[in-house]
Amino acid sequence: MHRPPLKHCRTCGTAVVYRLPDDGDTRQRAVCPACGTVHYENPLNVVGTVPVWGMDGGQVLLCKRNIEPRWGKWTLPAGFMEMGETTAQGAARETDEEAGAHYEMQGLFSIINVVRVGQVHLFYRAKLLNTVFNPGHETLEAKLFSESEIPWDEIAFRTVKETLECYFDDRRKGSFGIHVLDVA
Repeated sequence: MHRPPLKHCRTCGTAVVYRLPDDGDTRQRAVCPACGTVHYENPLNVVGTVPVWGMDGGQVLLCKRNIEPRWGKWTLPAGFMEMGETTAQGAARETDEEAGAHYEMQGLFSIINVVRVGQVHLFYRAKLLNTVFNPGHETLEAKLFSESEIPWDEIAFRTVKETLECYFDDRRKGSFGIHVLDVA
């Protein structure tokens, strides 16, 4: 995993030690030797949408990143879920912030486990209500693409590429499911 291990107790600031907690847990955890707090380090959720336009959903809205990582690459509007919001609320917030799109949220579409970086990516389908976009500061450009126009070699993240491939496969079949994938 790429996240560095926890070094200090979030409760009292003492350096933690990694060991099995005394509560019968079977995994090593960051345990504070001073106050006894056990710190659980869990995966982060990345939430977003697959915003589509057209009667047949033939075009997908992608955002060109204005931030690292992968500055200048294309992605679906998505980002880290915040405390106090549901996955759908987070996906909606990210779509508003990154694309400035007007849309109707639809169902959950993909759940992608990215174990090596401790993340779970969740994408919802979203039906665009118009083609007026007002991207925020994290986006250089928001643009609609048909499947044949997507700059596949310029997609920022594998989870986005996998989700787009699933979307267009389902669109051809005329039925949308929920896709659960693991990526390395």
